[in-house]
Amino acid sequence: MKSDKELLCRNTRIYAVCGKGGVGKTAFTALLTRALAERKSTGRLLVIDADPALGLANALGIKISKTIGQVREAVIQTAKDGIETEIQEMAGMLDYLLLETLVEGNGFALLAMGRSESMGCYCSVNNLLRDAINELSDKFDTILIDGEAGLEQINRQVVETLDYLIILSDSSARGLQTVGLIKKMTEEDKVISCKSIGLVFNRVNSINEMLRRTANEIGINILGVIPNSEQLADFDMRSIALTGLPKHNEAYEAIDTILEQLINRANF
Repeated sequence: MKSDKELLCRNTRIYAVCGKGGVGKTAFTALLTRALAERKSTGRLLVIDADPALGLANALGIKISKTIGQVREAVIQTAKDGIETEIQEMAGMLDYLLLETLVEGNGFALLAMGRSESMGCYCSVNNLLRDAINELSDKFDTILIDGEAGLEQINRQVVETLDYLIILSDSSARGLQTVGLIKKMTEEDKVISCKSIGLVFNRVNSINEMLRRTANEIGINILGVIPNSEQLADFDMRSIALTGLPKHNEAYEAIDTILEQLINRANF
């Protein structure tokens, strides 16, 4: 299996999105998926839903039939049964089992991590799955990961290194506090390695002095703002796939502009 370093040497571009719950991360990631899928430079796009809530699939209009969590449960159960031939057979089938969890969308493939019910330390199983996911990821040019506020599950289940971590926040004190904690996790606690980190304000029409000052105190670059969108809120409320928003929607246009800045800055 390929290591993270070997995967990254192939110039696979890896983005991840995280932030406090309730700031609109799922909607943002869904629209970022669309913006990436519409760019030829993106190449083959893999979207990984690392949030156990699995809200991204619904926002993308995708139905999930199997998750990585379910594959993990099957591997753990086989290991518990202790039948050596079945354990070896299961390990040999991992690539096939992962392919079964892939769902094709419009210009992208979606892989849902889901939730594993088994408690306790299963480091060998986690490592086996992460290696298999890296092997699968090697077939794609761009990877977009939708994560929780914490970064541990991305490190533990997916990859150890990101090209760009996008932290989403609203203008609330708690949202900004989470931004500071996430940045600390990357720089001081070394939970995950990030080449670049940026902040996006969601449901904010403009950046006031207080927001700018707080971002400076945290030491994070502001990538842009996404204005309130009644149309997006209506789609979300009625569980309509957000990828169906018109291209001239103000929220989508803002996200597309932010992506353009990221691509130009990183020379992707």
